[in-house]
Amino acid sequence: MTLQETLTQHIQTAVQNLFDLTIDKVEFQATRREFEGDITMVVFPLVKLLKGNPVEIGTKIGTYLVENVADVEKFNVVAGFLNIVISDAFYVNYFNSIKDNATFGFVAPAEGSKAIMVEYSSPNTNKPLHLGHIRNNLLGYSVAEILKASGKKVYKTQIINDRGIHICKSMLAWQKYGNGATPTSTGLKGDKLVGNFYVEFDKQNKKEINDLIAQGKTEEEAKKEAPSILEAQEMLRKWEAGDAEVVALWKEMNQWVYDGFEETYRNLGVDFDSYYYESNTYLLGKEVVQFGLEKGIFERDPDGSVWIDLTEDGLDRKIVLRSDGTAVYMTQDIGTAIQRVKDNPDVGGMVYTVGNEQDYHFKVLFLILKKLGFDWADSLYHLSYGMVELPSGKMKSREGTVVDADDLMHEMTTTAQSISEELGKLDGYSDAEKAELYKTIGLGALKYYMLKVDPKKQMMFNPEESVDFNGNTGPFIQYTYARIQSILRKADFDYSQAVNALELHEKEKELIKQLQLFPEVVQNAAAHYSPALIANYSYDLVKEFNSFYQNVSILGESDIVKKTFRVQLAQSIGLTIKNAFQLLGIQVPERM
Repeated sequence: MTLQETLTQHIQTAVQNLFDLTIDKVEFQATRREFEGDITMVVFPLVKLLKGNPVEIGTKIGTYLVENVADVEKFNVVAGFLNIVISDAFYVNYFNSIKDNATFGFVAPAEGSKAIMVEYSSPNTNKPLHLGHIRNNLLGYSVAEILKASGKKVYKTQIINDRGIHICKSMLAWQKYGNGATPTSTGLKGDKLVGNFYVEFDKQNKKEINDLIAQGKTEEEAKKEAPSILEAQEMLRKWEAGDAEVVALWKEMNQWVYDGFEETYRNLGVDFDSYYYESNTYLLGKEVVQFGLEKGIFERDPDGSVWIDLTEDGLDRKIVLRSDGTAVYMTQDIGTAIQRVKDNPDVGGMVYTVGNEQDYHFKVLFLILKKLGFDWADSLYHLSYGMVELPSGKMKSREGTVVDADDLMHEMTTTAQSISEELGKLDGYSDAEKAELYKTIGLGALKYYMLKVDPKKQMMFNPEESVDFNGNTGPFIQYTYARIQSILRKADFDYSQAVNALELHEKEKELIKQLQLFPEVVQNAAAHYSPALIANYSYDLVKEFNSFYQNVSILGESDIVKKTFRVQLAQSIGLTIKNAFQLLGIQVPERM
């Protein structure tokens, strides 16, 4: 039980005994630094109920707590705030209860509880993953890990968009200009090779459009009549008709891309429990549409197309089946959601990690699934996130100006290497150890910088700023963890014995208070689907530790009891940093 929960019970009893009044909750806040106290109760909400003086009310409650609660030593009242001083014994006992817990802050799933499926990545197979995909993957993976740590059973999944005109553009360009090129013959990752042909298609298509405009066509006419786009449309028709040659090429080129994606995921440190493919799911919703028609949820227009009218719900009419009977994205997403629950009957909710340009799409999707009568539709969540920009501006896939995910990870590792070499603290490291450390620091910098920002906000990613070894960055926190491991290696005595009685230094008490917050932060991060809460907690914890490290002697302490406690405290801080960074998908180095 946390300090707030314990005090809430005692204060409720105090108010009942002193004022014959039952209160449901108690409001707390951190004690302001200029006042003595470990936690502050806000008295003002009681003033309305009791119609009394806030100082008198606070004094009566404070006196009751000192007389009846062993861990409350004293108090002071400032206006409507009751500042409560907690005994050192409380903090020492709390610390002893958590110090050897390797999974501190994490909760195991309850037996038989419903699972949550988290979808992220969801790339197109006509190009490699880019900077935007990195934010998507890091957010989705981290939210899945946080939900798991909060006590939920979690499945990670993605849907790969492997069909459509954009795929045919790459295929057509490969047929025309590829000369039989393969990942093996070129030495390129498959996703990069296919992406190059997507860019080549766009280049040739623009040239054709300009030629047609020069011949007197309007821009709109030229875009429709350009030979390459007509050929790509014909290829799509052949694919949909099952043309053996087109399907064979489609399978071959998609496999190149899948292999490339897997390499990127491995390097980024994200994984999935299941994969869904648009080529399998785009027709799944058609049966559901027929069911919805029979139930009067959908309606058929005179041209044969099928719609749902959501105007009474504040939305609009949405098409779910074209007049020629083909599925649209919404149909696909309806079918995929239902199929996922069929495949995993214990799924009770889903999280979709998709950019905020799709906000309206998911409002419609969730409402349709709810109208179709699926009880899990109430537990669907769109993890809507803002776009990522670079100091140089926006990216465009067709023009080949995107920041490639692999290139960015390589750049981050290289930047980490140059900064580490400047600091000159890697004496005794082998080349292999250095390479691994550079990757750990570089990826840690990238992930932390991405995840410390609230997901809903648009963000500017600055690679050099992210690898700074000072301030609110991944490397700064990793360095503090490595410093703690150095302390533990140098501690040449048995520090395993519990310390049961100790007068705490102010910095020791502040550190334990910070540790106390971690389980609550994990639960809040899960409730708000926000890795930023974990990231910024980690920074606050590290700042508190560094203040402790600078003001209190650890290994130089002559009193063996104090020294033992301080080493144990450092060890627990290190473990909590590691646990927090695990939720962000970030590794921590033992040396740095």
